Amino acid sequence: MKKLIITTLFLLSISYVFSQESERNNASFSLGDGISFSFNEGDYEFNIYGFIKPTYIYNDEKIYTADGEYSNVFRQFKSQNSNLFFTGFAKDEKLSFTIQMDYSSSNPLVEAFIGYHFNDKTSLYFGQMQVNHNNLEMTYNEDRLRFTNRGILSQTYTDNGEEFGLFFETSLGKSIIFKPTLAITSGDGKNSFGDDSRDSDKGGVKFGSRINIFPFGDFSIGNRLSTVDLIHEERPKVQIGFAYSKNMGASNKVGDGHGDFILYDDSGDELFPDYSQLFLDLNLKYKGFSLVLEYADAYASGLDQIYTDPNAFNLLIPQQISEYLVVGDSQGIQFGYFTKNGISIDLIYENLNPEFDSYGSSILRKSSNIGVGISKYLAGNNLKIQASLFKTGYENLNNLNDDEFMSGSFLVQIAF
Repeated sequence: MKKLIITTLFLLSISYVFSQESERNNASFSLGDGISFSFNEGDYEFNIYGFIKPTYIYNDEKIYTADGEYSNVFRQFKSQNSNLFFTGFAKDEKLSFTIQMDYSSSNPLVEAFIGYHFNDKTSLYFGQMQVNHNNLEMTYNEDRLRFTNRGILSQTYTDNGEEFGLFFETSLGKSIIFKPTLAITSGDGKNSFGDDSRDSDKGGVKFGSRINIFPFGDFSIGNRLSTVDLIHEERPKVQIGFAYSKNMGASNKVGDGHGDFILYDDSGDELFPDYSQLFLDLNLKYKGFSLVLEYADAYASGLDQIYTDPNAFNLLIPQQISEYLVVGDSQGIQFGYFTKNGISIDLIYENLNPEFDSYGSSILRKSSNIGVGISKYLAGNNLKIQASLFKTGYENLNNLNDDEFMSGSFLVQIAF
């Protein structure tokens, strides 16, 4: 909170200074777009904007064991996100920058990258940014979600969604549009270089790519950064996506962190398995109706001669890798309708399947998730009220009853 107050006072000071220079510079403000400063007749731009999501959360978990049934109820009121963005653009130099902070997090730096724009369709970025080679829902910011939180497919296959590296994106075609992206990252996730020099990277680099295909042309402006049909597309619009990544030596359960576990070769040196993720997805929008289909598959390779101890006594057996990495496939479907008076009613169903379904120590448990959400959009996506209710079931082995997890949340989102 102290950091947020200091930053806010700093920004107010900046706003005051620039307001005194209004004859030479152009400053403007609009809800959702924040404060925008333009210099030298538009050659340079600087923007400050953000969003906050005060949220009430209710969780009721029922756990079944051989000794009986246990219930755990959890209630919390918090700011789910308190995000602030600083962006800038230099027209002649073709350069841009973005810094994103989340003051609800103990590690507030989310994104920090610079970009070089060859033209309006092709760009190269360097730094820490949200990657595109995750599932479709994870490619959108938290202020663009259909529900009050991401689905369990997103939460299972991704920890953060931001990585450090080099990113390339372009757009091809007119009537049928192809948007490919490529990424070479550290493979160690957000803030991957750790707290100090002793917290070094683990494993090798990570390669990732996504291609989005729009067979009927792109979504309308203002309708591209969400799975909800906020514009009511007059003609059916479809986005088909294929994403793949391979982490050359993963030490995090989903390959976007580092140092969560250590494995060894026969000499006692660190040796990590390769970890791959594949995502297929589809997003359909038409006259307020929207449909999202997602498929995820994760698997490990390079498992030969890997040991769980530095003395090389315990050789890693194939199914044992599921104790360290999320391996298995999952499917998800989201469906909703956005009315012209700004109300969105949405449904979700997800099914998760571990690669070794009879192995009790697997991180990925066989489970399903069903949920319903209702949202009221008061000023587009800039001001909205959301409520969601989910029921998640986890299958237990040994003929025990399945664990059940009920969760609900209510939030108000304000983008400024």
